[in-house]
Amino acid sequence: MLLRSAILLLALALPVHASEPLTVDWLDLLPAEDYQAMLDMPEIDHGTGLDAEGNFSNSLRQRDNSLPEVMYSTRVVAKYDGKNLRIGGYPVPLETDDNGRYTSFFLVPYAGACIHVPPPPPNQIILVEYPAGIAIDDIYQPYWVQGTLRVEQTSNELADASYQLQAARVWLYDGE
Repeated sequence: MLLRSAILLLALALPVHASEPLTVDWLDLLPAEDYQAMLDMPEIDHGTGLDAEGNFSNSLRQRDNSLPEVMYSTRVVAKYDGKNLRIGGYPVPLETDDNGRYTSFFLVPYAGACIHVPPPPPNQIILVEYPAGIAIDDIYQPYWVQGTLRVEQTSNELADASYQLQAARVWLYDGE
């Protein structure tokens, strides 16, 4: 009895650590059928990134419906819903706080997605909410983002996203 009480007391005194985040890759967020469709897709002309008036586009939306269906996919991998994870990617800034720190941004798998043709499909765009905010000086600098992922469709004037992430931590990508 004394040994059992001592073990219980010791267990209660140990610090409780939150589970380590699961590190995922962008391909993990593609359902199997979309992954295969991407592999089977013909080469895409990435063009110049210019719109009809010769200006750079600043949208993550597809400009037409001429691409393979997978480039418009909103299909998701439900097993990641509610999971604590981290993923590396590039920010597309959206909203700032009073100090100019970004509290909302899209995270995408490659740099310059807001001027890249074609932009990633919605299931390769994550809307990140980060109340603590972060200064984003260079959209070509990758970041790690850690927090709780939700499978939830979001749409605004810039893009459609199939995932949302409530970030607990955002930091410069360090390769690990």
